[in-house]
Amino acid sequence: MCFKVMLFDLDDTLYPHSIGIWQAIGVRMDEYIIDRLKVDPQQVANLRNELFHQYGTTLRGLREVFSINESEFLSYVHDVPIDKFLRKDDQLIKILAQFPQSKVIFTNADTNHAKRVMSQLGINQFFNQVIDIQAIHPFCKPMLEAYKIAIDLAGIDDPADCVMIDDSERNLLTAHELGFFTIRVGSDNRLDFMDASVQSIYQLPEIIPVER
Repeated sequence: MCFKVMLFDLDDTLYPHSIGIWQAIGVRMDEYIIDRLKVDPQQVANLRNELFHQYGTTLRGLREVFSINESEFLSYVHDVPIDKFLRKDDQLIKILAQFPQSKVIFTNADTNHAKRVMSQLGINQFFNQVIDIQAIHPFCKPMLEAYKIAIDLAGIDDPADCVMIDDSERNLLTAHELGFFTIRVGSDNRLDFMDASVQSIYQLPEIIPVER
């Protein structure tokens, strides 16, 4: 098992879901929808759920339904105090340093948020590229079109030579369909389209042999 490129999701993958960053971003999404779009607070949860499942992300749904300014939305919802949630992760640094492969962040967040998270964790030096939501516009994970753009941007010739590491079932399903080796982070429940599943990113060396 030797991979040329390692694609990593960002939020709830490089750090645990329990950290709370995604929950904080969710609160900011609710505030944006209520304050800027004047949606009844009692309807926000249902609206976000419907948009997420129909369009792939809340952002894409809001763009299609409400014609929002995407850059404004991204800036608003990602304005959370990352330093209150994350700190330098020496264990993660040690693990990533073991893998010589090209490493790419592939996220439905934006590049600024990704860089803030990586900086706080102390892992910027390991990633030579961030493929964010704006780079795959007008698509998003788990859409097949988004993956095809990412494959092109990352210079991937054959997905079978690459690994996709993500916490999302639906994101991994698309990756599997394209031929990626897929690793689920955050759960031991390995579904048929997942090649491996681990509770924590710290277990990555148990799945991918470290090249010597």
